[in-house]
Amino acid sequence: MEARELLVDGIDQMTDWLDGAIKGLTNEQVNFLPQGQTVSIGFNAWHVIRTADNITNFVLQDRKPPVWIEKGYADRMGLPKVDQGTGMGMEDARALKFDNAALRDYLADVRQGTLDFLKVVPTAKLDEVQMIKPLGEMSKWKVVRQVIMTHGFMHLGEINGIKGQLGLGFFI
Repeated sequence: MEARELLVDGIDQMTDWLDGAIKGLTNEQVNFLPQGQTVSIGFNAWHVIRTADNITNFVLQDRKPPVWIEKGYADRMGLPKVDQGTGMGMEDARALKFDNAALRDYLADVRQGTLDFLKVVPTAKLDEVQMIKPLGEMSKWKVVRQVIMTHGFMHLGEINGIKGQLGLGFFI
């Protein structure tokens, strides 16, 4: 198995599990704010999807506009055009509200675009080194593995933890 197949499989699994974790939730559940310094299920999901969208399109495909802008999700969801949650203050992050149907539509579009890109991008292109602020330089395949996949699974754990607080089962 080559690196491309591992990345495709990992992204496919992470996005499938993310969709499974938010599928069937009400907007009230998606926007529930646990006590403490944490954010909602919706924020976690949005942040993962926005990050994958920005990395796949803007970063790895030489500043290609993200799905967020191209398909009008920023306007449709009434959320910031540029922000993706990274570096956002807790108060601002907790103030954002999410529509679960729109989140799932956005996830489906980003998932398909990411998988389509990974299936055809030349392996040599994945080996190229890319500057990722604030993480530093890393190969593009490592950006996919670390910033999209591993990061996504970490937030999926947060989502499942919040679902537990709501008395809901978790998805894997």
